Amino acid sequence: MKNIIIQMGDLKMRAKFNGSQTAGEIWDALPIKSFVSLWGEEIYFQIPVTEKVEKDFATETAEIGDLGYWPEGQCFCIFFGPTPVSKPGEIRPASVVNIVGRIEGDWKVLKTVKENQEVTIKEDEG
Repeated sequence: MKNIIIQMGDLKMRAKFNGSQTAGEIWDALPIKSFVSLWGEEIYFQIPVTEKVEKDFATETAEIGDLGYWPEGQCFCIFFGPTPVSKPGEIRPASVVNIVGRIEGDWKVLKTVKENQEVTIKEDEG
């Protein structure tokens, strides 16, 4: 597992990538800078990675704290609650995502993130 830092404004979070090919492609593209979009309780933003649905890591639902890659939109996603298409008790992306890792620590701070905030993903060298 590879460790990363996700920074949005003053908020810094540690996270771990899993062993998926998609996570490796994102790792190879680091550092990444973009701008936050919000969709319910999902943070997403475009990244310079093009990857297809990865059978062993693809899902139609996510868990709180999951990091995903949305192939349809070439976006990195951070899930922390329901989206506009979620049914009660689930977190549902717009369409299939590849799970690429998980955040560590208190996910509730993600509720403070604002639309259009700059976001950076980089290797955790600590």
